[in-house]
Amino acid sequence: MEKNNVRERIIEILKERPQGLTILEIANLVGMSRVTVSKYVYGLISEDVVYQRKIGPAKLCCLVIR
Repeated sequence: MEKNNVRERIIEILKERPQGLTILEIANLVGMSRVTVSKYVYGLISEDVVYQRKIGPAKLCCLVIR
C-alpha cells in the first residue's frame, strides 16, 4: 500500500467510527502491523488531523472535527 493510501484509509476508517479506535483496532482494519500503523497515526496527530483521548487504559484515536 502506498503511503498516501494508508493515510487516506486510516482517515476513512476513523470517519466511519467517530467514537474512536485504538491503534491496534485500526491496524487490524487496515491489515498492517500495529507498529507501522502507529507511525502513520502519530504523523496524523502531528498534523492535527487526528487526536488521542484516554478512556481508562485505552487511547482512542479520533478525527479532529473542523
